[in-house]
Amino acid sequence: MEKKKAMQIEGYPIEGLSIGGHETCIIFPSLRIAFDIGRCPHRAISQDFLFISHSHMDHIGGLPMKLDSSELKHNLVGLDIGEEFIIRKDLKVKAFKTYHVIQSQGYVVYSTKHKLKQEYIGLSGNEIKNLKASGVEITDSITTPEVAFTGDTTADFVVDESNVDALKAKVLVMESTFLDDSVSIEHARDYGHIHLSEIVNHAEKFENKAILLIHFSARYTVKEIEDAVSALPPPLEGRVFALTQGF
Repeated sequence: MEKKKAMQIEGYPIEGLSIGGHETCIIFPSLRIAFDIGRCPHRAISQDFLFISHSHMDHIGGLPMKLDSSELKHNLVGLDIGEEFIIRKDLKVKAFKTYHVIQSQGYVVYSTKHKLKQEYIGLSGNEIKNLKASGVEITDSITTPEVAFTGDTTADFVVDESNVDALKAKVLVMESTFLDDSVSIEHARDYGHIHLSEIVNHAEKFENKAILLIHFSARYTVKEIEDAVSALPPPLEGRVFALTQGF
């Protein structure tokens, strides 16, 4: 069987499965990161970092398999909302508050780059070298939200002012469990989930270059999912994608 290629969104290959109530595991292989592990896709085993959004079994059920399948040492790190974890010198992850029926959180992945300060632009290499040797800080640190992952949540995370970086990340991976009028917004909220119409209602808040919708209810077909996404109005039109692997 031919291996299905990973999605490519804003330069990031993205793999995984996410079916509401069944399993969720989203993988960014270029970052060596996986988010949640409802079951354990083989690709998830080789990722260096796994970030868990909450403790429902469709998001952590594959954890024993991942731990058992990898011979590497595992370190469990508690990360509270607002806390950061350094992955490498140019990459860090910060937890943000989400709103599910149990305690939950999402994650923003930031890149950090160093840019020569404006006042030193135009200096020779030797001059810059001498400044640096004398202890002068010659660069500014620029932190950019690259990827955000919500896990399960209601749309309340969108209006939480503390979560602005999640709405500015280049790629936002967010749940949209329900898509049509067969389920009300109230029902979605009661069960700690998002209805697609709420995303439309908050469309102006999303500054992301791309949004990947996940965690659709198993009641939907691929065609129903794709039709709902393709019908999204501006400013969402053309920058929203759907993960339908497994449907």
